[in-house]
Amino acid sequence: MNVYDFDGTIYNGDSTRDFYFYLLVHHPKVIKYLPAFIFAALKYLLKIISKTEMKEVFYRFLNCFKDAEIGQIVNQFWSKNKCKIYDWYFKQKENTDVIISASPSFILKSICNELGVNLICSEVNVKNGDYIGLNCWGEEKVNRFYKEYPNANIDKFYSDSKSDLPLAKLAKSAYMVTNGGKIINWNILK
Repeated sequence: MNVYDFDGTIYNGDSTRDFYFYLLVHHPKVIKYLPAFIFAALKYLLKIISKTEMKEVFYRFLNCFKDAEIGQIVNQFWSKNKCKIYDWYFKQKENTDVIISASPSFILKSICNELGVNLICSEVNVKNGDYIGLNCWGEEKVNRFYKEYPNANIDKFYSDSKSDLPLAKLAKSAYMVTNGGKIINWNILK
């Protein structure tokens, strides 16, 4: 099976950031949570809080919406942003592909369903922004992958981030996706 990171890998950008900017334009009420996030980001940079704690503060904007609204808004977002998925991915996509991402399921689930691929990602409570479990990042991606596919082998792995090295080391072939969607061999000492 082939495994892909999402943001910056098959998607040209960061889907969470793009979704938030989409909300600022179409649902500007979310801006009231921005000062708290800026303060949390500063605390994260100063190593006072964890990355997950910072992200939980960020996702507090979900308090502005009812559960059903979020699904509709996400679908509207993807109708405008699906075009940011790189063409090279569509040319090689297989139904057995696995997308594994730190982005939350409430943003990625509908697009992965539309693509017809499997998804492993961070789980965030859409009622309050709290994480359900750990952020799906770094070594946690390996843990989640083996929990979902205990006996699977990764044929090809694609990512734009060195934080995905633990997962890349498991693949028969690993590829780094650079800005603009260029794919290069990821030379890894196994």
